[in-house]
Amino acid sequence: MASICIAAALVALYDKWGISVLFGRVGGGSGADGDRGAVGGWVGVLIVRYVRYVFPIRRVRSPSAPTAAGLPPHRQRDALLAADLQDVPFWRRATPALAAILLVGLADLLSGRDRYLAPLMTVVPAIAALTLKPGELLLVCSVGLVAVFGLSRYDEVVNINDARFLYGAMVSYLVLTLFSAWVAKIRMRRAAAFAAVSSVAEAAQRALLRLPGPVVGPLRLAVRYVSAADASHIGGDLYSVLETPHGTRVAVGDVRGKGLAAVQTAAVVLGAFREAAYDEPGLRGVAARIEASVERHVPDGEFTTALFAEFRTPGVMELLQYGHVPPIRVDGDGRAHVLDAPDPWVPLGLGRLAAGEPASWDQAFGAEDVLVLCTDGVVEARHRKNGEFYQLAQRVGPLVQGAARSAGELEAAVGRVYADLLAHTGGGLRDDALLLLITRTDG
Repeated sequence: MASICIAAALVALYDKWGISVLFGRVGGGSGADGDRGAVGGWVGVLIVRYVRYVFPIRRVRSPSAPTAAGLPPHRQRDALLAADLQDVPFWRRATPALAAILLVGLADLLSGRDRYLAPLMTVVPAIAALTLKPGELLLVCSVGLVAVFGLSRYDEVVNINDARFLYGAMVSYLVLTLFSAWVAKIRMRRAAAFAAVSSVAEAAQRALLRLPGPVVGPLRLAVRYVSAADASHIGGDLYSVLETPHGTRVAVGDVRGKGLAAVQTAAVVLGAFREAAYDEPGLRGVAARIEASVERHVPDGEFTTALFAEFRTPGVMELLQYGHVPPIRVDGDGRAHVLDAPDPWVPLGLGRLAAGEPASWDQAFGAEDVLVLCTDGVVEARHRKNGEFYQLAQRVGPLVQGAARSAGELEAAVGRVYADLLAHTGGGLRDDALLLLITRTDG
């Protein structure tokens, strides 16, 4: 907390009064003084920007697809390391603090001996507390302490009869260093607790999603499932592909909300689907069983968007949509066709509020076609600069063209789509994202 307050104070001073207050020049100047002020100002801008650069926290990222019912010990350790930046090499974590030492030193040297800027070295412990362990912090801050003493001698502060400037700077730096080491220790404890909670949520989520093989019945599959980069945004995206006596059936859904409550709702939906898919002869019967289970076991007001598909007859598929993102069919020429429902229906959990019944519809799906299914984490991913949503329907055609030729082509295609999505967002996703590509081998 102390480190944040100090860094924020520096930014506030810069934003309100400019670099002159930070570096001891309130008025204007000319000649050598003006040049020194300009150099000091340039250095000040660099320091403030570096402080701002340090604030973004690296977030835990999950593997692209679930592969086990729980997190193995090494994944739990990785979650803890990533949550507290300890998977980053020491020299990289120490770079912000060392750069602050260097910049303050340069500012003092370039501004001349008539300006004493060594007290600005107090930003070093504050910055170091954000990224370093307590022992590492003390090591780096000792370098800053030596720099404070050296700058004081350079500015001839030690020659003043009353050396309170030097003593004040040294004592302030030492006290802040010790306090920052304590803050770093508390930060590491909080990171450990955060990693434990996120590991539990992710393990529960992964336990639900049993990764299907690359071929299920007459279908080839390629999947990219990525949990939210921010562990607090872990949600209830779900999917399942089952070969049943009534054909190969697919379910894709997205639970409203985040965290363990969303994972629990996803468990209800998937459990009902895995039972009903084998028992019910029709796709609408499967969905009705899931709707009944959601109404019994999920709190009022919670809902799940879902899309169901059945592949029984070659060249045709049956679709049933419950408020979910429309599927996209990409033909052999790379043209994308958005398959909107003729009669859209409300999400699972809200059926009692609507009159009538949901209706499925048949759609052509040949051997050269690729069916693209996703959750809203894909289509609502925002551009890294202008904030625009990811336009999957406009971009997916060329990316998956020809993917129906083989399983390898299909896997490469889903990789291209996922890479394009990350390029759009700048490398991270704030919500769960599911991409499922399907082709068929039976024509």
